[in-house]
Amino acid sequence: MTEQPQRPASYREPRQARSAATLARVLRAAEEIASADGLEEMTIAGVAERAGVSVGTIYRRFEDKEQLIAALSERMLERREESVAERLRTADPSLAGVMDAYADALLQSFADSSSLFPELLRARGTRALDRGARTITELHRLLLEAAAPYADQILRSRPQEALDTAARAILGACFHNSVRPDPVTGDEERRHYADELSDMAVAYLLTPDRRSSVPT
Repeated sequence: MTEQPQRPASYREPRQARSAATLARVLRAAEEIASADGLEEMTIAGVAERAGVSVGTIYRRFEDKEQLIAALSERMLERREESVAERLRTADPSLAGVMDAYADALLQSFADSSSLFPELLRARGTRALDRGARTITELHRLLLEAAAPYADQILRSRPQEALDTAARAILGACFHNSVRPDPVTGDEERRHYADELSDMAVAYLLTPDRRSSVPT
């Protein structure tokens, strides 16, 4: 029987506001260093210096660098979920408005430390991919919830499947942009690309099937 790889234990969550603020400062410093120099170059000592705390302060929260990386990955995924949720809450009340908000929020979230996110997934392997899959599931749920009032506008034979396909296409395009050697950069270009992705998705959703539906 193949043994499952051990997972690092969870780091110690802060219980006081001051501790939470210190943790946020440490994670922000870790992200800045890792984004600029890569995970290999990130050290506990370097993070402590950047955050303005002692090395001991970090080791009281994290057992090792691996736990710090795990917390950093968690923070980035949570931030993606929160930013997409907020943009969908304030989206224009229409199918196109929801898709516009979804594409814009995803592209913006991947632009945030875009070079670091794929490295985090590679560094943490299966465990990171599992957490990433949960985020993808949550992003899908948020989109389906926001688009539900406008589902009757979708002309595909299977509206929910079509919406899922459109969501996957936008997510894939945004992730691909974050790892390609010539990503779309700058606010104006990013907004234009988000508009293109949204237009593509809306055109698909408002176009009847070209082929007969497969019997269920």
